[in-house]
Amino acid sequence: MENFADKVAIHLNDTHPALAIPELMVILIDEEGFEWKKAWDITRRVFSYTCHTLMSEALETWPVEMMAQILPRHLQMIFEINDYFLEYVRTYVTTDADFIRRVSLIEEGDHRKVRMGWLSVVGSNKVNGVAAIHSDLMVTSTFADFARIYPERFTNVTNVLHLVAGSVLLTQNSQHYLINI
Repeated sequence: MENFADKVAIHLNDTHPALAIPELMVILIDEEGFEWKKAWDITRRVFSYTCHTLMSEALETWPVEMMAQILPRHLQMIFEINDYFLEYVRTYVTTDADFIRRVSLIEEGDHRKVRMGWLSVVGSNKVNGVAAIHSDLMVTSTFADFARIYPERFTNVTNVLHLVAGSVLLTQNSQHYLINI
């Protein structure tokens, strides 16, 4: 597992699979025995994220209360990730309370929520939009604060790469099928 991130890449295609981030942390720490910081380094190197919306209010959020009931260990891990991340922000970026509130993985209020888009950005090594204009707007609006923290993380790779990869796989599968007839 030491070189897991050198052999495995997991792409979060929107926020729906964002729980894979704390899930991998739980596996690395609880089952594989890694120290927290090493597990976080591996996790961050494994994941990349494509955001499909520019409206922060349209990004998925999960109620903390619900997560505490159905996925308590994952929620604990999300809080630990948030604490680690916010300490990084305070140390290397800013101590401005409003900025820290905006980038927190936990949306405070009457009903606290986990911000899955924020988790996806913090837990990934690359963040991508679905088109060049979308990626540009993402770093100037939705994730502007995160682009200030991690400017090197934001990129734009168009979907044509997925089509090419799919064509190669189809061709390889077709060849395998034809050879075995």
